[in-house]
Amino acid sequence: MLYDNLAVNEYGHLTIAGVDALDLVKEYGAPLYVLDEDRIRKNARLYTESITKLFPPGSSALYAGKALCFRGIYPIIESEGMCADVVSPGEIYTAISAGFPAEKLFFHGNNKTDADIAYALDSGVGCFIVDNVNELIELDRQAGERGIRQDILLRVSVGIDPHTFDAVKTGKVDSQFGTPIETGQAEGIVKMALSCENVALNGFHSHIGSQIFESDPFCDQVDILLAFACDMRDKYGFTASVFNLGGGFGVRYVASDPVVNIPSNIAEIADHLNRGCERTGFPVPRIYMEPGRSIVADAGVTLYETGGIKVVDGYRNYITVNGGMTDNPRFALYRSSYTVLNASRMAPDADEELFVCTVAGRCCESGDRIAEDIIITKPSRGDIIAVLTTGAYNYSMSSNYNKLPRPALVIVSGGESRLAVKRETFEDLVAREL
Repeated sequence: MLYDNLAVNEYGHLTIAGVDALDLVKEYGAPLYVLDEDRIRKNARLYTESITKLFPPGSSALYAGKALCFRGIYPIIESEGMCADVVSPGEIYTAISAGFPAEKLFFHGNNKTDADIAYALDSGVGCFIVDNVNELIELDRQAGERGIRQDILLRVSVGIDPHTFDAVKTGKVDSQFGTPIETGQAEGIVKMALSCENVALNGFHSHIGSQIFESDPFCDQVDILLAFACDMRDKYGFTASVFNLGGGFGVRYVASDPVVNIPSNIAEIADHLNRGCERTGFPVPRIYMEPGRSIVADAGVTLYETGGIKVVDGYRNYITVNGGMTDNPRFALYRSSYTVLNASRMAPDADEELFVCTVAGRCCESGDRIAEDIIITKPSRGDIIAVLTTGAYNYSMSSNYNKLPRPALVIVSGGESRLAVKRETFEDLVAREL
């Protein structure tokens, strides 16, 4: 099994945190998002315990809500001692409506509108991660109107290529995110921020990408941030008290992906930072990291019902399922790899056939696929297909393409399940249409 919370029961069915996948489908229907709460908590503690132990007081892990944002996630991450990163007023509203403290929210986004800024200020968001000069000017103006001095970090681009897929690289100089250090523009926005009366610059944020499995790119990021911070101290007398290193580590989608030792990697980053600060005489800053995928991805499984089994002689075999790119667009967007299982036949009889196939969705779109050339026990119509590591960027990127309702989401814990997001109905699909 890819993860230790998955097993096979006496009926040959896949179990998720001790709960039979087929029983979940019987109760809640399919497609179905399933989240293992205990695994989310375990993943959160890998970050919070290491960061608390290894970095200065006030350092924190910030849960990146863009990976999976719904009301039920926020009580879990708050109880695990995490702050949260939000990227839109909708994420702010969702978090606050779930009782999450606004002062523990960090507001991202490279195109915050005037209305976005107003909403975040009026909601009491704790910190803005300011992306550009235009945002800084507007934030300073609106904070002044409210008599607020708003805490901010400046998002800077460090120009690191972490060797991940182009679509998830965000630390490059040529990027829509942040202000580049290399061109001198980051220095300019620091100078401007220090002259603003209604913002309090605390430090710097950068994000070098996603699906990073080792500490080396983060250590390189620390070196660049530290050199920049020393330069800003020497030129402007500003000593950054915070470095936000952005996203967390990668996760395993398939067996060939490496297993990441998160505490060990964080320890290597901490050691590298401490040695750099000692060498430069710079006070060790508080550290934030923003894991999202590595908190929720491997806690998630999506369950589908098999519809058709198609053999195209001399070409390819297909199985079709009652979901697809509407609930998981990542293969269509990124060609993302997945582990796929026949949850109904995990312990096949000797005479049952292993089947090499492509898993296709139900949309009228040739690119609607979930996985290609996978090997599973040959399903029959009605068998339940499980796609692993779908806790991140599946529910949050889902759509109603082909006017399909979005799936329900259930949370499992202690051998029990509970509904967290209701399945959309046909009435929901037209509720806002006049």
